[in-house]
Amino acid sequence: MELWQKQLSASVVKVEDLPFVSGSEVYKEKLRRVSEIFPIRINSYFLEQIKEENDPLWKQVVPSVEELDDFLSAEESLESDPLREERDMPVPELVHRYPDRVLLMLNNQCPIICRFCTRKRKIGFPGIVTRETLRQGIEYIAQHPEIRDVIMSGGDPLLVPDKELERILSALRDISHVEIIRIGTRVPGTLPERITPELCAMLKKYHPLYANLHFNHPDEITPEVERACNRLADAGIPLGSQTVLLKGVNDDVEIMKELMLKLLKMRVKPYYLYQADMTLGTDHFRTTVEKGLEIIQGLMGHISGMAVPYFVIDAPGGGGKVRLLPDTVIERNDKEVIIKNFEGKVFHYPQPVDKKSKPRRADPAVPAATEKLCEMA
Repeated sequence: MELWQKQLSASVVKVEDLPFVSGSEVYKEKLRRVSEIFPIRINSYFLEQIKEENDPLWKQVVPSVEELDDFLSAEESLESDPLREERDMPVPELVHRYPDRVLLMLNNQCPIICRFCTRKRKIGFPGIVTRETLRQGIEYIAQHPEIRDVIMSGGDPLLVPDKELERILSALRDISHVEIIRIGTRVPGTLPERITPELCAMLKKYHPLYANLHFNHPDEITPEVERACNRLADAGIPLGSQTVLLKGVNDDVEIMKELMLKLLKMRVKPYYLYQADMTLGTDHFRTTVEKGLEIIQGLMGHISGMAVPYFVIDAPGGGGKVRLLPDTVIERNDKEVIIKNFEGKVFHYPQPVDKKSKPRRADPAVPAATEKLCEMA
């Protein structure tokens, strides 16, 4: 058994084994009720990174009674499937929302179970993704030539054993119209020993291959994580990161700045900063949209543009991702655009003039005959 498999098999899955959980037996019983609705998993590697109760890593993986409060109150604005993924599944466990790309779920298991997960309805439960759902998904992709981009998701696709993962990659690569394959994974940051040389050697056979990683806090960046990301990058896989804006975890400009710079340093391009989805059992993590815009404003101009992610809302009801920007355009008209930079200074940028409609000004240095020839030309 490899180290990562030992770390996974030693995961905490019961309330009794959770770290730093204090409180009465009544409180713990409530947590047990939470775990029956939304399972627990914290692998032993990630568990070792947690330093104390309520630290940023603890909050991401340890259940809270607020999850139960969400579930019991069942506010109309909170849903188990807020992005309407199930509606956009032409076959089981394949989401076809955008014209040229699909999301294929390879499993419904993760190295940790995030308490803010948009797929809380699925993750940690057995039997949802099977070989049959995968067969149907790959067959659907093969039958739809408009699909050029496949995102492998879950769960976490990198928990699939190497041989099975290669079987899936090979089947996708046999489809001539599939140009790009992406892997959506949190493994490099939460179970880094899974990124073995053997895995990377296998993955590099299936280029062009991209990986969308998931990091939420600078404390997640350890030497083991750096090594895992370097292995993937050295295998020629472009790495991007996705971060969820979480109240009490990373809703702070300086924390986000540190995270983005650390990511870029290990060759991971910050890509998306997500406003938290309106998922049942996660409402206590949501911030205001203004907080996200404030963080982006605090990053722009103060760190490299390469380190500034897009701030997006995955529109409720399955409307797709919508990018949001701070108010940098003050006014716009036919003559000029008035803009504000990262320091708050205001600048006027002239709009281009339609030269065909603008009367030409005679140049006294050019003889009239020459000017006439220029006009004829």
